[in-house]
Amino acid sequence: MRVGIIGVGNMGEALLAGLLHSGTQPSEIIFAQRSSERAAVISAKYGISQKPLAEVAGAEVVLLCVKPKDIAAICEEIKASLAPGSVIVSVAAGKTIEGIQAIVGDTVGVVRVMPNTPTFIGKGAAGISFGQNVSDLHKEFITKFFAASGVVVEVPEELQSAVTAMSGSGPAYFFAFVEAMVEGGKKLGLPEDIATQLAIQTIIGAAGMLEQSGKSARELRENVTSPNGTTFAALTTFENKGLAQMVEAAMAASAQRSQELA
Repeated sequence: MRVGIIGVGNMGEALLAGLLHSGTQPSEIIFAQRSSERAAVISAKYGISQKPLAEVAGAEVVLLCVKPKDIAAICEEIKASLAPGSVIVSVAAGKTIEGIQAIVGDTVGVVRVMPNTPTFIGKGAAGISFGQNVSDLHKEFITKFFAASGVVVEVPEELQSAVTAMSGSGPAYFFAFVEAMVEGGKKLGLPEDIATQLAIQTIIGAAGMLEQSGKSARELRENVTSPNGTTFAALTTFENKGLAQMVEAAMAASAQRSQELA
């Protein structure tokens, strides 16, 4: 199945890596990229060919990996080149299947996906929603290559903003938390390199336990929290400062912005 990628920035490259991991051959992938310098890097790194936008748009599966503000213009530009029966996969936050379908017409299928940046290392999480014109064959192919880069779940499109708030923006929440941990460690006297090493390994270890233990986050938290101990003191501070409310408000803001981008 020939795949065209429009835009090979960070997410476009991550999806390219996922395609290769899922078994798609480099010879079956073509791409279009405005930056000639970036295009040269991608071609050399992965052995795939840059082609004119119209040719890329004529592939059986077309991945739109451009910013939300550019989606409408790109769809207008490529709609005459799209092959009947093909499928467009958009990873742009907020851009609806209906909105894209209105531009490109009903002869092609539209898929909306919200992946995240850990897709690049095969540890991604993606929520996927299929339009009405997507064939079972295309559904299977697209699901397979996203699954090759992590976890993929199918959701009704109205939940895509929630997926954006949960996993799309989610990695940044953890990066911000690690930043805060490192700064806290430094203020307690730890050198920055040691604080960073300990913070990162703590996050990795905690995530591994959550994945492998079969226990909920609540159970694991309770298991490590002795009454009136050091962890209890820290968690009580989180509670008093409103950590849960802050996270809920942050996710609500992310979801709201996703809806505004539509």
